[in-house]
Amino acid sequence: MTTTTESSGRPPSPPPDSQPVLSLHGVSKSFGAVSALTDIDLEVFPREVVALVGDNGAGKSTLVKVLAGVHLPDSGEIRFEGRPVHVTDPSTALGLGIATVFQDLALCENLDVVANLFLGQELSPLRLDEVHMETRSWELLHELSARIPSLRTPVASLSGGQRQTVAIARSLLLDPKVIILDEPTAALGVAQTAEVLDLIERVRERGLGVIMVSHNMEDVRAVADRIVVLRLGRNNGVFEATASNEELVSAITGASDNSVSRRTARRTQAAADATDPASTPTPTEADS
Repeated sequence: MTTTTESSGRPPSPPPDSQPVLSLHGVSKSFGAVSALTDIDLEVFPREVVALVGDNGAGKSTLVKVLAGVHLPDSGEIRFEGRPVHVTDPSTALGLGIATVFQDLALCENLDVVANLFLGQELSPLRLDEVHMETRSWELLHELSARIPSLRTPVASLSGGQRQTVAIARSLLLDPKVIILDEPTAALGVAQTAEVLDLIERVRERGLGVIMVSHNMEDVRAVADRIVVLRLGRNNGVFEATASNEELVSAITGASDNSVSRRTARRTQAAADATDPASTPTPTEADS
């Protein structure tokens, strides 16, 4: 695995919790001749947001599906709360305490908020306990400071940020220890993105470990404690949230000479020239 670094060259400070809630060691997955993941290492601690970034085809979606129980890894070890586990299917993942919110959210737009929160896990399904479900829904959304106009509002009439809130709240009903968010701010406006990022911070404050898959570096920096880069199905660095765009783009693309690094170099040189008296022409030089 690539050495863990930050913009100062020192390794990131260890999280306050010494025991990772979820860890992967040497996890690999192939589909025929295509190697999607190779020797992946990853650690997630309680009360920590780990951003998973990488270009298209880097293996992010495959890794999420391995953790969610959709795909079985070919090799490697997954540990949950310090013990080896086999995540054989989505039910096993949920039973362990690993909840996943995929990008499509999997909400039923014709149903209201309460029905979506308890979809598939209704209380007293033979005779629905509507009162208890509505009370639990209100309590959970209140804990998350969610801005939902009414619990009986059909999901179809909610904004993108509100839908993401419902999907995240639904995943919290089973009291997971780790929640995986696949592109939670994709296609959201500025206000809705801020709402979702605030929600992610509140989820972290509840003591959960969060894995956030995203292409948006500004969103990643806003909430992430560490940034894990995948490239071509392999680990390619772990960075602090203070890492520069140049460092992250270099790790994601595998090229140190790119448009971001060149633009950074030009800006640095321009700033140096502006503060260097020797670079300013004298009146005589200008007249000549």
